[in-house]
Amino acid sequence: MIKTAIMGYGTIGSGVAEVLEQNKDVIAKQAGQEVELKYVLDLREFPDSPVADKIVHDFKVIEQDEEVQIVVEAMGGLNPAYPFVKACLLAGKHVATSNKALVAAYGTELLAIAREKGVNFLFEASVGGGIPIIRPMYRCLMGERIEEITGILNGTTNFILTKMDKEGESFENALKEAQNLGYAERNPEADVEGHDTCRKIAILTAMATGREVDYEDIYTEGITRITDIDFKYAEKMGTSVKLFGTSRIKDGKVNAFVAPVMIQKNNPLYSVNDVFNGIMVKGNMLGVSMFYGSGAGKLPTASAVVADIIEAAQNLDHNLNIGWSGEKQAIESMDQARFRYFVRVAGSYRNKEQDVKRAFGKVEVVELYGMDEFAVLTSEMSEGEFKAAATAYDSAEQARSDYGIKQMIRAML
Repeated sequence: MIKTAIMGYGTIGSGVAEVLEQNKDVIAKQAGQEVELKYVLDLREFPDSPVADKIVHDFKVIEQDEEVQIVVEAMGGLNPAYPFVKACLLAGKHVATSNKALVAAYGTELLAIAREKGVNFLFEASVGGGIPIIRPMYRCLMGERIEEITGILNGTTNFILTKMDKEGESFENALKEAQNLGYAERNPEADVEGHDTCRKIAILTAMATGREVDYEDIYTEGITRITDIDFKYAEKMGTSVKLFGTSRIKDGKVNAFVAPVMIQKNNPLYSVNDVFNGIMVKGNMLGVSMFYGSGAGKLPTASAVVADIIEAAQNLDHNLNIGWSGEKQAIESMDQARFRYFVRVAGSYRNKEQDVKRAFGKVEVVELYGMDEFAVLTSEMSEGEFKAAATAYDSAEQARSDYGIKQMIRAML
């Protein structure tokens, strides 16, 4: 019998305990022996819960108990998650976590300790919740050279953008609804500013390259400036706007970013709506593969954590070759990335046509009835080239006291 412990009895921790109990026969069959929950670490008491007799308040109980071979970290954040996970690995215990902040910030160190101690640091649920993506990358796609990863990696922002797209909601109203439904935190900054997506694409990029990726090197832009007007244009163009985390890998160079992107209906991620996530992986031999499902939630995420518990149980005396090394992966400047650009401009196209063409070259023009503005879709250019063109256009407009550009959204069309 294998004995485990769960650190943190919140949404994910309680979900893991539930899955371990409800599916114990399936888990035992896959693990090769029974998996028993011995401890649950939490500051609180849970007198009416199924784990009431397993609650402990002192981490040392878990750290020093040699019977506990696998520990689940479900506390979230970095403190005390990081020192507790590090101590468990140093004590020769396998660790499974759903904590993307921990993996993004300290994954390199924790993977190195796991290798040294002959145990495993597993984090399937840290990206995509219940969607299998980490394990497919180090097993199913191990013979591939990964060329691109693009994903809708945050259910909260996808819910908000879907509301704006399908129901014409403003960003503010869609966010309030997300908060009322429990999809968004009271302070939604990590979601709506793109930080959560950034950490996830950093983890996936590290998995694809085998090198450490510093999430702070990745250009990150959230959805707070997207408006219902943008979606009115998108509807007329047959497109939609999604928050993408993208990593493009070529000849050892990586361009990675997080930003709202305009996409067409033929894009596989176009139909990923509400709180669902979708991750598209392109390999040099396989081509494009799509992973879709519940990117968060108690039981979907817990199911992914339990899969890590089973994998650890199957490899109690063996360190799996997963993750990445301590070698740093350089991330190219965002100025090198290439897109078409959707640009909204104040005034009438008839009056601005020459300035627009002079700055942006050949463009497609989109106009909405009754609006004192218009939009153009540029040809493909680099981010650096677009910045120069936009600066040139705004400079010309300012000289006429007629400041012009109101909005810009990158487009993969």
